Amino acid sequence: MADDEGNRTLASRRSLGPMTVWSRPGREGASRAHGTAPSARRAGLATLAVVAMLVAVNVAEHVLDVGAWLGPVVAVLLLVYARWSGLSWSELGLGRERLGSGAQWATGAVAVIAGVYVLGVFLPTTRVMFLDDRYHLSLRGALLSAFVIIPAGTVVVEEIAFRSVLWGMMARHARTTRVLIASSALFGLWHILPSLHLASANRGVGDAFRSTGSAATVLVVAATVGFTAIGGAVAGELRRRSGSLLASVGMHWATNALGVLFGVVAWRLAG
Repeated sequence: MADDEGNRTLASRRSLGPMTVWSRPGREGASRAHGTAPSARRAGLATLAVVAMLVAVNVAEHVLDVGAWLGPVVAVLLLVYARWSGLSWSELGLGRERLGSGAQWATGAVAVIAGVYVLGVFLPTTRVMFLDDRYHLSLRGALLSAFVIIPAGTVVVEEIAFRSVLWGMMARHARTTRVLIASSALFGLWHILPSLHLASANRGVGDAFRSTGSAATVLVVAATVGFTAIGGAVAGELRRRSGSLLASVGMHWATNALGVLFGVVAWRLAG
């Protein structure tokens, strides 16, 4: 009798094997991939639905020019869809238990980026990269952009889309490394439409690609996609290491918003 009970207990523990593997760091996707085929298909279809929604939003914002209200609305809808699909707040990088870690990584990212920008804006050879006509603003306008428009209209929207919802969706059927690569590549492609007129808006970019002639736009777009994909990979790694979306939000905000604030300094130094 004791042997039978022991065998049954051992069998029941073995049946928990996939669940045990799933709980190990970095193996979320691998374990879920061992689930039933219908579940894997549903997870894949949910991921494709999110990607399709992001494509539609990107076109609507940059081709149809529907207005800045669309991004925040879509961010809310994405979170609602993710929760309805079964993702927890922790899987979305929004669990309260990881906020402290996220804040620490975010603070470090902001400090590093601020240091790089200080050097960049005070060195004449790199200062030109901060001379962007889109952000040739008064101090009041720059503060509004850095602390309201960019966080609400860009950072929160893109972080929820790529490092929260899309990340959580893909992690259900792919390994963490693949999630990082795929989300970063999609983040780079997200910037194709916004970069079409970057050469004319940013003096440094325009000067760098002026000699390429008619190929300038293609090269600028390709460079932008590559650069933002790398940035997306860094943001994704911060999200992975901290377990919190706050870490990548901090990095993203510093990259964009501090760029605007240091741009004000650059324009004044340029006369």
